[in-house]
Amino acid sequence: MPRGLLVLLLIARGAAAVDDGITIEEVWIEMPDGVLLAADLYKPTDLKPGDKLPVLLEYTAYRKTESRSRNYALFSYFLNHDYIVARVDIRGTGNSKGRLIPYEYADEELDDGEVIIDWLSKQPFSNGNVGMFGISWGGFNAVQLAVRQPPALKAIIAVHATEDLYQDDVHFMDGVMHLDSWEMSQELKNARPGAPDFLIDDDNFKNRFDTEPWVLSFKRQQRDGPFWDRASSRDKYDRIKIPAFYIAGWYDGYRDIVPRMLANVEAPVKAMIGAWSHAWPHDPYPQPGMEWRHEAVRWFDQFLKGEDTGILDEPRLAVYVREWHPPGPYLEYAPGFWRWEDGWPIDRIQQTRMYAQDNHSLSIAQADATVHSLRYTPTSGLEAGGPVMWWGDVAHDQRPTDAYSLVYDTEPLASDTEILGLPLARLNVSADAPRANWMVKLSDVAPDGRVTQVAGAAFNGTHRNSAREPRDIVPGEEFALDIEMHFTSWVFPKGHRIRFSVSNAQWPMLWPTPYPMTTTLRLGGAHGSHVELPIVPPGERASPEFLPPAANPKYAGYESIDTGMPSGYGEISAVTRNPRTGEATVTATNSGATKFPWGTETYLETIEHKTSDAHPENTSMTGTHRLELQLEGRTLLWEGQLSFTSDLENFYYEYSRKLSENGELVREKSWQETIPRDYQ
Repeated sequence: MPRGLLVLLLIARGAAAVDDGITIEEVWIEMPDGVLLAADLYKPTDLKPGDKLPVLLEYTAYRKTESRSRNYALFSYFLNHDYIVARVDIRGTGNSKGRLIPYEYADEELDDGEVIIDWLSKQPFSNGNVGMFGISWGGFNAVQLAVRQPPALKAIIAVHATEDLYQDDVHFMDGVMHLDSWEMSQELKNARPGAPDFLIDDDNFKNRFDTEPWVLSFKRQQRDGPFWDRASSRDKYDRIKIPAFYIAGWYDGYRDIVPRMLANVEAPVKAMIGAWSHAWPHDPYPQPGMEWRHEAVRWFDQFLKGEDTGILDEPRLAVYVREWHPPGPYLEYAPGFWRWEDGWPIDRIQQTRMYAQDNHSLSIAQADATVHSLRYTPTSGLEAGGPVMWWGDVAHDQRPTDAYSLVYDTEPLASDTEILGLPLARLNVSADAPRANWMVKLSDVAPDGRVTQVAGAAFNGTHRNSAREPRDIVPGEEFALDIEMHFTSWVFPKGHRIRFSVSNAQWPMLWPTPYPMTTTLRLGGAHGSHVELPIVPPGERASPEFLPPAANPKYAGYESIDTGMPSGYGEISAVTRNPRTGEATVTATNSGATKFPWGTETYLETIEHKTSDAHPENTSMTGTHRLELQLEGRTLLWEGQLSFTSDLENFYYEYSRKLSENGELVREKSWQETIPRDYQ
């Protein structure tokens, strides 16, 4: 029977807090090298000596102590269904000891993860079975530890994660340089000691504040290869032996994992994809939400308790089919409906070729042979990425970007047309410069002219043969380019048009290539440039009946004063263009404030992107981050300043990190590095 959840007594310093609902106990887990990792154990208060429950693990760098309010609300559902949940800070982050890991998903982090799982399985309260779950970083770690096969890990649930670090993560989207708000803000958060004491001492300086910024590690690795292979599962599907449940959202950048895992992993796989951005499905943006934790409990009950919950008797994939909505950048509710599918690939889907025509129409008829040219406009593409500029979110109206693209439209559709899958653009292209990127998109053109982005992807032209061994483009030489767009679902309404567009810029989401140029697109013949649409034929299918989101209990002592931008990241606040010089500037901002039992924390972020149509080699991104903590008798201020610029040959990195206490500078550390452009 579910356990009742009542009041939680706040713990501020690691002592167990016991009430008649939940116990939170801070414990230390010793690693083989003696480093102690900090963990919060969330247990049902009425757990008796001798009771043994499965343990669920969330393992991230996102500071368990400051996130107890979030964790309490999230984990309470699992405790209410006879689970214990452990939240562990990665070494060198939050309250854990040791030196900060050198970058995400480092060997030290994953080695520690195996030790943590073993430790949890052997505690007196554990039945020996451990499950992992998490969103984003926690989901990444769940997948990567499943590949490592620790014996006690019996099942995982990964929410908004990917198994392909190079192509899908925020560092090089589709193989193209990207500098993300998250990368910049995390550098400052990594420098901070643990709450609530925030000890400023030599240990903090040596193991956190003075450690090399992660961005340097990422930006030195501009091509695919061993650095990214270390924690990617794209070539290790056969090593995932335990059941895995993947949850994704159409407005999140990490959604391609769903079809890939369903198609490639032989162990039990279940997946769902809804209308959400980078958020939990029970508290999503946009709506509608659902109570994914009910499905998670059924999944874990099946494999950690040995109960037949019926979840394996259901179809493997639940899809929220998106129906038309106007362009963003904001969307409170995404219209659509849920449907079961047996898995992936789906046999009844019809791959339908639509050819780009000389008159800029799009149809199933082969086109007459011709060549279309496009002048590269490096400052274009602002509308493609939504408020935080990646392959997710709710994108703006595409008309301004399409004005600088090659655009091909169908006739108004005679009936509703549904697609589900990864549309494939097959192009024949050339460029009169050695570096060029191509961006392809599908959009819905409404009768009133509004253009809603449906799918898209980018491709680094120097990776046409291999992302591991790039080669310059030979100016004027034509070559074939296949670009698989990111996973999508959409119903184009009757009377709307399907638009296929091709361009060479998507700034500031993707760093511009450095040379002014003109590219070409060859049309015509059996192999003329076209797009293959995964069209779903009409027909009735069964639908899942998910529970609505449950009410979450509150955790005392934490209060959000300023939630900042809806996405949680820096969002575009201003755009300026100089029509005389072709220069453009984009400013993105974010702020927030939270009251904790020990004090008040405020956060401010300002990012500025600049580039030029005449000189795209001279592109820059600068960012300022401030994190102030007001404690009793102390005010701590961490500041980070980043300048990342480029010319024809190099990227130039300058970063400074400062710490002040009560207005006096305590520590300052700076880094400068010239990083050669490696086919970017």
